[in-house]
Amino acid sequence: MSNLIDEQSDRDSLDSISRDERSKYIICVLGATGYVGGRLVPQLLAKGWRVRAVGRSISKLKCRSFASHERCEVAAADLFDSSSVLNVLSGCYAAYYLVHSMQGSGGDFASKDRTAAHNAVHGAQESGLKRIIYLGGLIPDDPYISHHLQSRAEVGEILSSGKVPCTIFRAGVILGSGSASFEMIRYLVDRLPVMITPKWVQTETQPISIRDVVYYLSGSLEHSETVGDAFDIGGPFIETYERLFRIYQDEAGLHRRLIIPVPLLTPYLSSCWLGLVSPIPLGLARPLVMGLRNRVVCKDYRIRNIMPCELTDCRLAIRRALDKVQQQIVDSCWSDAGAINNPEWAVCGDAGYAGGTVFHTTYRIKLEGGRENLWKYILGIGGKNGWYSWNTLWKIRGLIDKLFGGVGLSRGRRHPENVMIGDALDFWRVIDVQSCERLLLLAEMKVPGEALLEFTLDQEGDNKTVLTMTARFLPRGVGGLAYWWSVYPFHSLVFKGMAKALAENSSCKIIDGPTLVKGDGPKCHLPKV
Repeated sequence: MSNLIDEQSDRDSLDSISRDERSKYIICVLGATGYVGGRLVPQLLAKGWRVRAVGRSISKLKCRSFASHERCEVAAADLFDSSSVLNVLSGCYAAYYLVHSMQGSGGDFASKDRTAAHNAVHGAQESGLKRIIYLGGLIPDDPYISHHLQSRAEVGEILSSGKVPCTIFRAGVILGSGSASFEMIRYLVDRLPVMITPKWVQTETQPISIRDVVYYLSGSLEHSETVGDAFDIGGPFIETYERLFRIYQDEAGLHRRLIIPVPLLTPYLSSCWLGLVSPIPLGLARPLVMGLRNRVVCKDYRIRNIMPCELTDCRLAIRRALDKVQQQIVDSCWSDAGAINNPEWAVCGDAGYAGGTVFHTTYRIKLEGGRENLWKYILGIGGKNGWYSWNTLWKIRGLIDKLFGGVGLSRGRRHPENVMIGDALDFWRVIDVQSCERLLLLAEMKVPGEALLEFTLDQEGDNKTVLTMTARFLPRGVGGLAYWWSVYPFHSLVFKGMAKALAENSSCKIIDGPTLVKGDGPKCHLPKV
C-alpha cells in the first residue's frame, strides 16, 4: 500500500512541474555518451530541464556539444561501483538508465548488467530519486530468446524491483544514422549484390526511428501515466529484415539485390559474416544476430494514446539516416559507446627496473610553416581520407584484423575533419586531443598486447614546425614479441611515407627528415604491480 501511495505522490508532483520550473530539476542520464544518450541529452535541454550527463570518461563527455550548455553538467561514474553511482544520482529528480554491456569484451555481459542495475537501484533509493526511466528491448513470445534479449528484460525487472518507480520502454530495431541496426543493413546491402542469408531474413520486426525513441523517452517526464509502467514502442509498420534490405536498396539508389535465404547458415556463421563485411566487431555482431532470430513486435500500443505523435515509417527513417551519413553530420554512433581504456604505461617515467619495457618507434620531420595548417591534415587522418601513404598496407592490416574478429578499417570516422576524445577512428580510439599539439590513438585491433600511436607538433621559432610520430607497443607474451618484430620493418615505409604526404598536403617545405629517432625521449616501462 505504501508503494502505491508513494507512486501516486510522484505522479502528482510530476504533473505540478511547469516548463518554467524545469530548470530547477536535475535529470541524470546514465550512458550519455552512448548512441541514444547522446541524442537524448540535447532534447532534454531543449525542453528546459537541467541535465547531469554521466559516462565513464569525463574527458569524453566534455567533448560533446551539449557539455557547454549552461544547464548541463558532466560527471564520470562507474556503474560497477555503488558509491560512484550514488554520487551522480544525489540531488537528481529522475534518471535515465541507458547502459548495457553488450559491447564489452570478455566475461558474461549479463552478469555485468545485473551488477550495474542493482547498483543503480541502490543508488536511486539512497539518493531519494523520484523516477527511473529505462530503455530495454521488445520481448518476443518465444521460449528460446537470445541471451541479449534475456539480459535486457532482466535489467528491467531489477530496476523495477526497488522502491523508486521505474518506467520501461521496450524497443526493437532502432533506425537512425549511426545505429548498429542501420549500419548492419547499410553495409550488407551496399557491399553484397548477392546476399546468401540465414532464415532470419524472413523474421518479422517492428523498427522504430531514433527520433521517435527520443520523443518517448524525453516526453515521459511530462506524462504522469508513464510512472512505474512498461510500454512497447515501435514504428507504424511490421516489416521483415528482407523488406528492410529492399527499402534501403531503393533509398540508396542501388541495383536490385539478389537475396537467397538458406537454412544452413547458423547464427554463429552469420555473425562471423556480418563482422567481416561490416564495421560491427564480432563481439557485438554475435549477440545482435542471435536476437534477429526472434520475432520482436509490439504487444500493446497504450503509449500511443498517452503520448500521441506521427510515427516515422521505415522508409522515411532510412532516408533521413542516409541523408545524415551522406552529409557527414551523424550526431552519435554505436561506436561512441564504451570506456576509454587509457593504459597506465601511456604515462612514461618509471625506472627501468619497474617492469616490462614498452617498445617504441619514433620518426621526426622538420618543416617550414606553422602548426595550424599541418594540424588540419593530422586531424583528417583515417576514414575516407586514408592514412596518406601505403594505404594498401593499412587495408591489408584491416582485413587481417577482420579475419580475427576485430573491427577492421570499415568503422571509419564520425566526421571527416574533426575528432573528439572517445571517437572511433578506423581501428583506433582517440584518447587525447590537444589542439595543434597532440593526437593520441589507442589501438582497438586484435593484437597480442596494447598499442598507441601518437602525433605531436612543436613550434620552433616563428615559422618552423617539428612533427613527431611515435608507435608504442606493450607486448603480451612471446606472441607479442613476435608481432612487434614482424611489423617493425614496415614502420620505416609507413612513417616516412606518412610524414612526406602530410608535408605535401599541407604545402609545408621539408627542412630535415623524416628520420628515425634513436634513444630519444623518456623510456616507457610497465609500472610495477
